[in-house]
Amino acid sequence: MGVSGPIRVVVAKPGLDGHDRGAKVIARALRDAGMEVIYTGLHQTPEQIVDTAIQEDADAIGLSILSGAHNTLFVKVLELLKDRDAEDIKVFGGGIIPDADIPPLKEKGVAEIFTPGATTASIVDWVNANVRVAA
Repeated sequence: MGVSGPIRVVVAKPGLDGHDRGAKVIARALRDAGMEVIYTGLHQTPEQIVDTAIQEDADAIGLSILSGAHNTLFVKVLELLKDRDAEDIKVFGGGIIPDADIPPLKEKGVAEIFTPGATTASIVDWVNANVRVAA
């Protein structure tokens, strides 16, 4: 397709979770690695996140969830991307997500999940290696 320029990532905090330090750390690490990052702030609906990603021509959406609503909110973002014919936008996430929930989320289309202890370097490396890669 010939896409050029920096990778564009929307970093979002869906739902009622009010703790965004981790999302801000990831946003900064991605930015420091040369990516364009759009941080949406707290309490975003899946609709707002998908709208932002499409409007900003994002390559990926990084979701941060600590509230336990990952099974609902991650899937809703994926459904909305499909409805808007924007499935080329990769979705990855992180937060407090039980190991047992990771395989079903990946089966539904979440590209990667990062749990507590993941390094910023590993997340940056994953985005560089997996976003904009031809399928």
